[in-house]
Amino acid sequence: MDQLTTTSITERLASLGGEKWVVHYEARRRVEAGENVIELTIGEPDIPTPTYLIDVANTAMRAGRTRYSGGKGEAPLLAALATKYSARTNRTITAGQTLALPGTQAALAICMMALVEQGDAVLVPDPYYVTYEGVVRATGAEFIPVPMEAANGFHLTAKQVETAITPNTKVLLLNSPHNPTGAVLSASEIAAIGAVCKKHNIWILSDEVYEQLIYKGSFASPFDQDELAENTIVVSSISKSHAAPGFRSGWCIGPEWVIDRVQSVAESILFGNQPFIADMTTYALNNPDDTASRMSAIYQRRIELLMDAFSNSPKLKPMKPAAGMFMLVDVTATGMNGVEFSLELLDHGVAVMPGNVFGEQADNLIRISLTVSDEKLAEAVKRMIEFANTII
Repeated sequence: MDQLTTTSITERLASLGGEKWVVHYEARRRVEAGENVIELTIGEPDIPTPTYLIDVANTAMRAGRTRYSGGKGEAPLLAALATKYSARTNRTITAGQTLALPGTQAALAICMMALVEQGDAVLVPDPYYVTYEGVVRATGAEFIPVPMEAANGFHLTAKQVETAITPNTKVLLLNSPHNPTGAVLSASEIAAIGAVCKKHNIWILSDEVYEQLIYKGSFASPFDQDELAENTIVVSSISKSHAAPGFRSGWCIGPEWVIDRVQSVAESILFGNQPFIADMTTYALNNPDDTASRMSAIYQRRIELLMDAFSNSPKLKPMKPAAGMFMLVDVTATGMNGVEFSLELLDHGVAVMPGNVFGEQADNLIRISLTVSDEKLAEAVKRMIEFANTII
C-alpha cells in the first residue's frame, strides 16, 4: 500500500507552529505539575474583559444572536468600523471597505493569501512577531527578513526596505507599534517607507493591534496617509484594546475592490463571525472605554519597575519599549544566546520567550511579558538576575 501524504504547506510550516512555543508549553507543564514558575511568555492582558462587554454578548446570545452571520460580517459592526476609520483618517470609509474576521491572526493569514502566492516575496522587518513567518510561508511566497538595528531602536527605515526589495516583492508586512520591540514609527518614517512601497507597486499589510498602547510618540498608520491608502490594508482587533483576546474579534480595512477579493478567500475558510460577538464588538467601538488607558498606566509602571530592577545587573540589559506589553532584554553578556538562557532560566522558576523565535536580529535577546502583577514581575527579575550572576 502506498504511503499516505500531505501537501507542501505542511512541510513549509513544519517547524513554524508549536515549536516556536516550546518554552511556554514546558512552563505550563511545570506549573500544572505544581512547580513555582512565573510565566512571562505570552501577551495576554492581566486585567479582565470589561463586564459591560460580557453583558452585551450575554444579552445578545439570550436574544437569539447565535445564528449564522453574513460572510462579510454583521452590518452594524461594519458600520462601526467605517465610522472609526473615517474619524481616524479624515476620509469617508465605507462599510464596503471593511471585513469582520475572528482576530488579527486570521485577518493576517487571509489577507496574505489574497495578496501573494508561490513565486512572490514578502518583506518582514526582523525582529518580527512569532507567527509572521508561518503566515507568509503558508502561501508559498518567499519570506524575506529585513534586518532592523537595535542601535536605531529597531525603527524600520525606507533605505532598509529599498535594499531588501526583489523583482518578486509584492507585500511589506508592517507592524507599528511593534511586537516584540515596542518600537513606534512616526508619520514621517511611515511616509518614507510608504513612498518606497508605492514606487515599487508593493502592498503594505499593516498590523495595528497595539494602536492604543503607546507610551512614547504617537500612533501613525500608512492607511491614514491619503497617498498610501490605496496600497494599504489594515488588520486589527479588540484583543488588546479591550482586553478581550478570547473573543477572537478582528477585522481588515482597505480599498473596497481588494476587500471584496479578501472576502472571497475568507468565505472558503469561514462564513461570517458570531453575531453575539459582533454585537459586543460594535458596542466596544461605538462607546468610550478606558481599558487601554488603564492597561497603559499599568504597563508603564511595570516598565519603570523593570528598568530599575535590571539596573542592578551587569549581565542583563533591558531595552525600554515605547509601546505594547513586552520588554526585550539583551543577554549577550551572559555568554548565552536567548534560547540557551531561556531554557536554563526555566530551572530557576521563570519562563520567557527566547529571542530567536522573533528572527535572527533577536537571537541574543529574550522577551518578557508585562502582563503579570508587579509583585510577580519583581520576583521574576530577582530570579533572573540571580541566575545570570551564577553564569561565569
